[in-house]
Amino acid sequence: MLDNVIQRIQSYSPRALALPPHAREAAVLMPLTRAADPELVLTLRAQNLSTHGGEVAFPGGRRDPEDCDLISTALRETHEEVGLEPGLVEVVGPLSELVSRHGVKVTPYVGFVPHAVEYQANAGEIESIFSVPLEFFAEDPRQSTHRIDYLGRTWYVPSYHFAGYKIWGLTAVMVVELINLLYDTKIILTEPPQLSKREL
Repeated sequence: MLDNVIQRIQSYSPRALALPPHAREAAVLMPLTRAADPELVLTLRAQNLSTHGGEVAFPGGRRDPEDCDLISTALRETHEEVGLEPGLVEVVGPLSELVSRHGVKVTPYVGFVPHAVEYQANAGEIESIFSVPLEFFAEDPRQSTHRIDYLGRTWYVPSYHFAGYKIWGLTAVMVVELINLLYDTKIILTEPPQLSKREL
């Protein structure tokens, strides 16, 4: 499975966005555990944060002037938020750029992390850290679908519920791209989905 991840991501051509040069940039890490059954590591952001408070997200944040590139941003922010040492991350490659509802261009990077590692949540930013098996998303177990007007188009973004966490919005868009790439699931975000048993 892990070799397949490397091959598919490194041969992938992610979508780039044409944004003004002065656009604010951010990067997130999509940590994927090195295991026979890989899991994605996610965070629940602290409720009191001014942006995306109380939402599930991948660790990451805005680029600092000192960051030499966006990979450095993703690794630095991940270390600050969950205590994961950059040296423990094997960055595989990027997925497509996205724009947050606050107008920030976000680049996700998939990276392998040890299956057994002790995370330390930054209490000022992160309420909790959890992981979800990739196979869970591959079955498209959405609880609902959000219709969102984004970049001049209408998008139909799944909302997943796992162990009491709601995974939706930009984070779900990143997950869908990864799952489509690795499992050939062909989840189309620009068309209304067929109703699942949960939605009937």
